[in-house]
Amino acid sequence: MTEKTPLIDPNFTYATVTDKIGSIVLTRKVSLYWVFGLAVSFSLLMLLNLSLGVLFAKGVGVWGLNIPVGWGFDITNFVWWIGIGHAGTLISAILLLLHQKWRTSINRFAEAMTLFAVACAGLFPAVHVGRPWLAYWLFPYPNTMGLWPQFRSPLLWDVFAVSTYATVSLLFWFVGLIPDLATLRDRATSKFAQIAYGIVAMGWRGSARHWRRFETASLLLAGLATPLVVSVHTIVSFDFAVSLIPGWHTTIFPPYFVAGAVYSGFAMVLTLTIPLRKFYGLKDYITDRHLDNMAKVMLGTGLIVAYGYAMEGFMAWYNGSIYENYMIVNRLTGPYWPAYWMLILCNIVIPQLLWRPSVRANARMLFVISLIINIGMWLERFVIIVTSLHRDFLPSSWGMFYPTRWDIGLLLGSMGLFLSLLFLFIRFLPVISIFETRELLAEEKEEIAHE
Repeated sequence: MTEKTPLIDPNFTYATVTDKIGSIVLTRKVSLYWVFGLAVSFSLLMLLNLSLGVLFAKGVGVWGLNIPVGWGFDITNFVWWIGIGHAGTLISAILLLLHQKWRTSINRFAEAMTLFAVACAGLFPAVHVGRPWLAYWLFPYPNTMGLWPQFRSPLLWDVFAVSTYATVSLLFWFVGLIPDLATLRDRATSKFAQIAYGIVAMGWRGSARHWRRFETASLLLAGLATPLVVSVHTIVSFDFAVSLIPGWHTTIFPPYFVAGAVYSGFAMVLTLTIPLRKFYGLKDYITDRHLDNMAKVMLGTGLIVAYGYAMEGFMAWYNGSIYENYMIVNRLTGPYWPAYWMLILCNIVIPQLLWRPSVRANARMLFVISLIINIGMWLERFVIIVTSLHRDFLPSSWGMFYPTRWDIGLLLGSMGLFLSLLFLFIRFLPVISIFETRELLAEEKEEIAHE
């Protein structure tokens, strides 16, 4: 994959770019694939509602939690979903500031994925406390009782991190949509669509003043979002690192969690982008070069994750603590050993295939590898949480965690929420930025003219 490979076919025109991307929303008939996908996603969403209903009616006892394992699928899912949302912010903000043009065709989709993943993630800290209707106690609002949240609690840190992340990501995504919403407003044929897109386009006319303010707002929000890529998952890692539990009490967790988040995030982008470009005929916009670049980022962050695994084992041996030593031995040979070795296979061994350019150029293989990485990253969070808790300092406190059907239902249900939002996004909003693609087309033609 050479750098001279164009990111978009220079034979396109502004009109063909707008027609192709806009037609998915405005004129293209709803495909049976979309209807089937939404039906499956909505069914899983109903499973989420059922699981939450049972949880609220009977309490967290319906999960497989017990005395040594107070965190199970709930926090595992939370950390996993937060990690998936990181690729969108990285693609949108950091690559924008670094002037990486290859982000253009995937940034809109990745930003939407971030919002939906954060929505799924925010669900779990609220329900795992057992009384989600009192979740407002976590916010430092003035009250007559003079009660304030415990600012030393990691749960409170998560509230501030996730809410800030969601707010900035939503603003960045919406601001980037405004020019395209105006395009859909002007090209829509039905009155309802014209009014709906006109309202959310906020009076955009494409004047020089509008573009100047748009670029300023985009750069400001990108500057705000960039530190969030590092800070949000760092704060999530503090949920574990500030404790004294063997396997959690380690300083490598913040960078290790951030790298793992970007790793799983890019894996999810590939998992969703490859079917999207196939079913909607977007191979001219999401090219093999885009897939190649994402695979390279995934390979690089995967190596950082592998280094984190190695350092965990090394530091457990080097510090001489019998508890840390036993934690590693328990992961390798204890009752949860299949999960540990499976995550090593999924996150380290299989991704080494990405060193081969032929693999990075094969969309089907990339799809399978990215799916395997998503599974491996979920297993990583499960192993970190459960294997560190289920065998306490005293053997008399040891126990096992076995997920119940409601644990599994909540995990599958959160996937249903994520996919339902994603299918609705594909149907009603442009999945690729129209105006940025037109800018990229102009730049590609200018480069060809200078050669």
